[in-house]
Amino acid sequence: MTDFSLIETLRWQPGDGFIRWRLHLARLSRSARRLGFPQPVGAAAKLDEAVAEATGPLRIRLTFDPQGKIEVTSAPFVPLPPETVWSVRIAKIRLDSADRLLHVKTTRRAVYETARAEYAPAEADEVILLNERGEVCEGTITSVFLDDGTGILRTPPISCGLLAGVLRTELICGRKARVGRLTLADLDAGTLYVGNSLRGLIRANLLRN
Repeated sequence: MTDFSLIETLRWQPGDGFIRWRLHLARLSRSARRLGFPQPVGAAAKLDEAVAEATGPLRIRLTFDPQGKIEVTSAPFVPLPPETVWSVRIAKIRLDSADRLLHVKTTRRAVYETARAEYAPAEADEVILLNERGEVCEGTITSVFLDDGTGILRTPPISCGLLAGVLRTELICGRKARVGRLTLADLDAGTLYVGNSLRGLIRANLLRN
């Protein structure tokens, strides 16, 4: 397993620094340990170096390969307006819940790229993937959350075949979300959100094919 790298995508804000950086670095370290990579001891320093002269919000992408090499790139980041609603659709391709690599964020993204390519950008802002049992897993770049009226968001368990997203982890630890399996019928019965650490929670409208 040497043909991919681990990834972390973070947001940096003037005055606030890296958003959820402790959770990002904890996930990177946990993933490295799980896959037999060396520990990313220089990651924090590399991140600080990347923003040393920054004056505006940035999207920071960190990759970490099996030999311990860390690379960091940055680009300007423009937040979505608070009233944004994304149109989302369901992918035809399915995830294999037995694939343990789905639990870590890596550069091996063929299944997500295939799902995204099923729809033109004008047809969908995000595409949600199901597993072989038809259970909701995640979006191509987001975790999935459902407001089912209980006051706590519901998000699929890792065992369905999905990434332990940093925003997802924060919401679960803060008791703002709980783990629970989701079906397409559930999505039709509640209020749908997608989100990641870069952009936060985004209201979503599920469009049927």
